[in-house]
Amino acid sequence: MHDNKTNNRRRLHPAAWLLLTLLLGGVILPVARAADPVPTVVLAMKDVDIRKVIETVSRATGKNFIISPDVKGMKVTVISHTPMNADQVYQVFLSILKVHGLAAIPSGDIIKIVPEVAAKQEGVEVATPRHPGVGDDFVTRVIEVRHVDAGQLVPILRPLVPQRGHLAAYPASNVLVISDRAANISRLAEIIRRIDQSTGGELEVIPLEHAAASEIVRILEQLQRKDPKGAASGPRIVADDRTNSILLAGDQASRLRLRAIIAHLDTAVDVGGQTHVIYLKNANAKDLVPVLTGVSESITAPKTPGAAAPAPANRPNINIQADEATNALVINAPPEVFRSLRAVIRQLDVRRAQVLVEAVIADMSVDTTRELGVQWVVDGRGGGNAVGVVNFTLGTPISALANLENPPALNGFNFGIGDLTGTNQFAALLSALSGDASTNILSTPSVLTLDNEEAELVVGQNVPFITGSFSGTGSGGSNPSNPFQTIQREDVGLTLRIKPQINEGNAITLDVEQEVSSISPSTQGADLITNKRSIKTTVLVEDGQMVVLGGLIREELQESEQRVPGLGDIPVLGWLFRYQRTQKVKSNLMVFLHPTILKDPALQAGYTSLKYNYIRAEQMAIREEGVPLMADEASPLLPELKDYLTLPPAYDDVAGTNAVPEEPIRALQLPPEAPGD
Repeated sequence: MHDNKTNNRRRLHPAAWLLLTLLLGGVILPVARAADPVPTVVLAMKDVDIRKVIETVSRATGKNFIISPDVKGMKVTVISHTPMNADQVYQVFLSILKVHGLAAIPSGDIIKIVPEVAAKQEGVEVATPRHPGVGDDFVTRVIEVRHVDAGQLVPILRPLVPQRGHLAAYPASNVLVISDRAANISRLAEIIRRIDQSTGGELEVIPLEHAAASEIVRILEQLQRKDPKGAASGPRIVADDRTNSILLAGDQASRLRLRAIIAHLDTAVDVGGQTHVIYLKNANAKDLVPVLTGVSESITAPKTPGAAAPAPANRPNINIQADEATNALVINAPPEVFRSLRAVIRQLDVRRAQVLVEAVIADMSVDTTRELGVQWVVDGRGGGNAVGVVNFTLGTPISALANLENPPALNGFNFGIGDLTGTNQFAALLSALSGDASTNILSTPSVLTLDNEEAELVVGQNVPFITGSFSGTGSGGSNPSNPFQTIQREDVGLTLRIKPQINEGNAITLDVEQEVSSISPSTQGADLITNKRSIKTTVLVEDGQMVVLGGLIREELQESEQRVPGLGDIPVLGWLFRYQRTQKVKSNLMVFLHPTILKDPALQAGYTSLKYNYIRAEQMAIREEGVPLMADEASPLLPELKDYLTLPPAYDDVAGTNAVPEEPIRALQLPPEAPGD
């Protein structure tokens, strides 16, 4: 029975045992999906016993541990939300041991957990420059010193080694033996390398890499002791600002001590001085100045609510300017303020993605008009009879034809009959009009813009509209005096404004303002009539997907009728005393958008090549059909992309076979044209 339990335990996945153990120990550790190639866990511990932690890590990493009896009574808290594999879990485990004064000593297939004080007496791994160890590994390393006495380095380096570590010099071979964490030993090795320099005499020249020579000399001179008479004791220190070097003159022991101090001071630091110049790679320096100014004010503001602001004399001098010529920021601020500002700049100065928006705009409208009517006029004054007129305002009034010498312009079909020579004159006018106006506009604009930047595309005409006129008469009453007309120009055509915002993942928020306007062919107006369709909205769409903004559909039917009371109601004969007009207006606007995020130059180059080749193919089709009355060369033709531009080898083939794979290019595909279109 015992053997079966053992076999069942061995068949379970290590991650399952890890989850069970952590739940029993009060630790939440979600296990990665079984489909992942490498199992990952998330450590989240609070006041867990150190022995439970060691058991958990053993199951997660597959390592065997022997725990010293002195390792007990310790509570461990780890806060993490990042999944880790087995190697990462083990490195975190080593850091936990370091915090609690413990060390892990490998011994074959077993790792011993002992107090850090006793670790140096165990079989610690001996590291080498090629394999120095990782992070918090407890190792022993032998460092060879070539030019100075290793014994003189011990008092200099001893403060940098923890109390539980070990540092000793072996004079016979002039080496240093150090037992400590691998990361700290690597730092000590770098300091020893900079101190262990060959000196040919009593004068040394030490070039600096990061610090300013004059500033280092000022610090060292303050450390030099002086005797009561004021004479300086110790080596002489001189700064050479031209080469940023320090010259040391004195005995070897003093120079060695100063060389160690210089090695400590000449390290890369976050800031240096009060004025700094930061060259931006992607962001606009002028746009960042207001943001950084506001951040700097919040940093220097009082931390306690209600506390008084510091006096102007005590406020730090912070000045942020933008150099537009080099796209750089010039910041004058204290070191602690500059560190915060630089962290903000680092996060804002990132490469912004671009969005290519392809649109299909279909605008269809129909305007149909039908008119039919009869008007009469009778003048019986010559024979002493009555006078009568049947006059309608829907069409051209018959009264407007009284002056036959200068008749008005008539629309449609007009047929008149009558007797204008006899005693009783009469006339009848039959008017018939049929008007059809239709518009079918298909636009496929595309625009490329940066994330969170508005783009505007306008394609159309600037049409003049008469807004007023004046034609006064002169003093004689015959000639006009200073006639003029006022004209206002308006854009008529396609206008598309889009502002994309890339959200987390592949979702894009689009602020869209779209307008389609055209001149109507209808003549029912005193001046030009324009059709206008517009949409203003905000939509959310996934990358590479198509979205419809909606359709503006309008259908209007107007029926107008004028008749003579009584006579217009007579069946059949009533049409002689009636005028009818019917107008039907139908409009439809559909807008489709297809946004694509261009995250890298390769995708952008692929889309550019695709559009370039499309335009060139259209031009070649026109040239093949020929231009009437002209030679074929009269049709313009774009050059081949590889001949026109210097492109990388990956984009030499403009046909697209070597440019970019077709799969990631989700170009907007229009439906095929119907036969006869």
